[in-house]
Amino acid sequence: MSLDFDKLRRWPDVEAENLQAVDAADRLLLDLAAEAGWPGEPGRVVVLGDHYGALVLGALEAGMRGLRVHQDALSGVRAIDANAHTLLPELTGEYRHLPLGRELLEGAALVLVALPRSLDALEEMLAFVAEYAAADVTVMATGRIKHMSLSMNEVLGRYFASVTASLGRQKSRVLTATAVRPAAQRPAARFPLQAVHALGLPEPLQVRAYAQTFGGAKLDPGTRFLLEHLTLPGDAQHAVDLGCGNGTIAAFLALGHPGLTVRASDHSASAVASTRATAAANDLADRITAVQDDALASLPDASESLVVLNPPFHMGNTVHAGIALKLIADAGRVLAPGGELWCVWNSHLGYRGQLEKLVGPTRQVARNPKFTVTASTKR
Repeated sequence: MSLDFDKLRRWPDVEAENLQAVDAADRLLLDLAAEAGWPGEPGRVVVLGDHYGALVLGALEAGMRGLRVHQDALSGVRAIDANAHTLLPELTGEYRHLPLGRELLEGAALVLVALPRSLDALEEMLAFVAEYAAADVTVMATGRIKHMSLSMNEVLGRYFASVTASLGRQKSRVLTATAVRPAAQRPAARFPLQAVHALGLPEPLQVRAYAQTFGGAKLDPGTRFLLEHLTLPGDAQHAVDLGCGNGTIAAFLALGHPGLTVRASDHSASAVASTRATAAANDLADRITAVQDDALASLPDASESLVVLNPPFHMGNTVHAGIALKLIADAGRVLAPGGELWCVWNSHLGYRGQLEKLVGPTRQVARNPKFTVTASTKR
């Protein structure tokens, strides 16, 4: 292959300048796909979970055209696009990003997968593949051996009659699945997950969650503590749920304040889909707008009066405390003078000083042994 993988970069570069954007698992999958033979027609290859673009660019460089691509995290989408524009600019029109579903997978002959850590996420992908791809589809899924388990083979076996494993190379392996099982032999659809939570509202809150939504349909204990103490001005008309996850906060706000509309945002496509499903389950689809965004990048400065945030401390499976500070800073940017950021955080992290700096005067609303709820007023 002539493509120089060493030039691939993570996104954003400033946070990952010295970290590789391609690994041995990507290289092994591309080599084995070439050995097996790429589909002869355009539009028959789908790539799922490509972290930074190695699989997409590798397939393009091998001559594949009309690729369909799904990557849950917005940072991954932007990494793929940035690397494509830098390394294969003439081919950027030969792939497109699509949500999990029929349009992504219909008629696919080869599906390349970067294995997710979550078995639920893998099962959700495979359910869509089995439902919509061509009857003779081949799935080739790769990962680092230390992150792989026999349970992944078992999940693949629920949807495909044949599952084989390649020899290991550079601590990586590829699982190949063929022969889609008939619908009657496949598991019943599980996603979105469903849960019901009593939160002191007139009716229990219905929560829905797709597989790559952090925490699933559970009620996060920090979120519960926040909602127990959250109060809004009586004339509040609009709120922002930043890092919306499964949509619990957005739905709680809308159910508890009938005149309120809510904008919910998250970097995860799965979280956005989950929030939309939660809104629909509570008859709130007309009052909750869920969008995929990099923090609140799509909102102008000083445009909002209320932001509610239970900040994550992870990016995928990696702990990354800087994410919370980025979200707090962007909330401070979009709040108009006098607007409020309501936030819950692990008490030992001591974020009050950062909230004062990035937003404005901050008061402690509630505290227990694990969580602190604060309200910060924009200067």
